[in-house]
Amino acid sequence: MTVAEPAPSGAPGDLPEEDPAALVTLRDAHVVHKARTGGLFSRDRVFALTGADLTIAPGETVGVVGESGCGKSTLAKVLVGVQRPTSGVVAYRGRDLWEMGAAERRTTIGTGTAMIFQDPSTALNRRLPIHKILRDPLDVHRRGTPGQRADRVRELMSLVGLPPVLADALPGQLSGGQRQRVAIARALALEPELVVADEPTSALDVSVRAQILNLLLDLKERLNLSLVFVSHDIQTVRRMSDRVITMYLGRIVEESPAAEILDNARHPYTRALFSATPGLLDPIDPIPLVGPVPSATRPPSGCPFRTRCWKADEVCATDMPDVADAGADHRYRCHHPVLAGESTRDLVSQSSAATAAATATSKETP
Repeated sequence: MTVAEPAPSGAPGDLPEEDPAALVTLRDAHVVHKARTGGLFSRDRVFALTGADLTIAPGETVGVVGESGCGKSTLAKVLVGVQRPTSGVVAYRGRDLWEMGAAERRTTIGTGTAMIFQDPSTALNRRLPIHKILRDPLDVHRRGTPGQRADRVRELMSLVGLPPVLADALPGQLSGGQRQRVAIARALALEPELVVADEPTSALDVSVRAQILNLLLDLKERLNLSLVFVSHDIQTVRRMSDRVITMYLGRIVEESPAAEILDNARHPYTRALFSATPGLLDPIDPIPLVGPVPSATRPPSGCPFRTRCWKADEVCATDMPDVADAGADHRYRCHHPVLAGESTRDLVSQSSAATAAATATSKETP
């Protein structure tokens, strides 16, 4: 039996005192959508984001990993103010975005944050030339004189490695890599402090992905940006990030320094994700996860991962795990975490044994 867990009411304006220098802070952020899934007069609630707590410091890179539908893109939109949370706090420099007046919020979001979308071919207006696309944010926010805006467009093109000759070109005349460079330049037009990159290389050819990733890293260092990097490519996320968070069914289930995520992750789901892309020098079988991701309209009771976890028991079915602190900015939610020192091979053996036992039990049950 599954029970849809309601999103509790947030406490707007109740910000943490321990992070006065934080750039962006999420506290108990929930996003619940209404979806018509059972007929004309039937509406289900989709729990896209549940109880998200996250702090992003100036100049750091936070990677976000998880399977499709786990809430990564919803989290990204909440961070840049595109998506208003159903409840909870989203604060920029200590001020709740959604308690600001509309004009102040628009200015704060438009100038302080920016987003790079997955597919540059759909993120750019195909009818506008490149110089107009890059100038639009400057015009909307009335930055500088017309001459200064033109200078800024040339500066942005140079910053991302686009030749001046492309200024009058349309997006359809550019390669996929060039279009993504335009999207990156547009995101940087107003000198934001936070840039969220939502799967920025997944629509590109393999040959140009490394170029775009290197460009993002270079810009992050040169401009002292805070970067949130969302991707299915978990090994790339690990290499690019200072900190990695793992999401499952709308929840942040683990947060760890990137240097520790591969061998010292404590949540079984995180270890299973990273086991799916082992190193070539030490190949191992991935940790098997049985069954599909549960529906976000009817999430499991207790721990959302329990329906696929080889460690799950009765406690997991009834109680949501509290956040446990593993030290050194490492936190996780799990009743039965992976023990320190347990290797991925150990976990593969445990999972395989648990699956075999469950299969034998089901065959014996009439």
